[in-house]
Amino acid sequence: MDQSTAKPSIREGNERAILAAAEAVFAEQGFGGATMAAIAARAGVPKPNVHYYFPTKAGLYRAVVEQVLTAWLDAAHAFDTSADPVEALTTYIEAKMDLAREMPLGSRIWASEILRGAPVIQDFLDTTLTQWVRSREKVVKRWIAEGRLKPIEPKVLFYMIWATTQHYANAAHEIATLEKGGGLDDEAFQRAKTQVVEIILGGVTK
Repeated sequence: MDQSTAKPSIREGNERAILAAAEAVFAEQGFGGATMAAIAARAGVPKPNVHYYFPTKAGLYRAVVEQVLTAWLDAAHAFDTSADPVEALTTYIEAKMDLAREMPLGSRIWASEILRGAPVIQDFLDTTLTQWVRSREKVVKRWIAEGRLKPIEPKVLFYMIWATTQHYANAAHEIATLEKGGGLDDEAFQRAKTQVVEIILGGVTK
């Protein structure tokens, strides 16, 4: 009994360690520069262990990217649970801002992949992301038809939210420089989050 319950936890722990190490190495060196040996060293495990859980570098990279995409899509749960556009958009924007702080490396990996033309994750864009956008477009269009939002193009709204929130991860060094090297502390980040919500909602709500 003890052995059967211990094995999954050991596996999950190893996978988490490898994914965290891979995220750091891919963010620092890119897909082309990263090696399974470097990831193993960062994770503190033998290289064969990495190959055991993730046989190829591409497979490991996709797992890292999928982890970030899943977190971003889950952040939009308010579109499914709230009929109020202000509540839904506020919750979504705040969640995306928090993820920029919690998962900055994943955001940078995603940005780098997109800048390269998405050679590894194009199928994610064609399927998972495209389907997500289509379903949320319908929600936004319904709010517009109900007179609760201005007549905007839903995709433009999504692009604006993504660009603004992910900037806090992708341009963290730039922000830290402008903040005299210290970055944003908790209080300053909360102010930024509140203001981002106010600015975006101010432009789309009636």
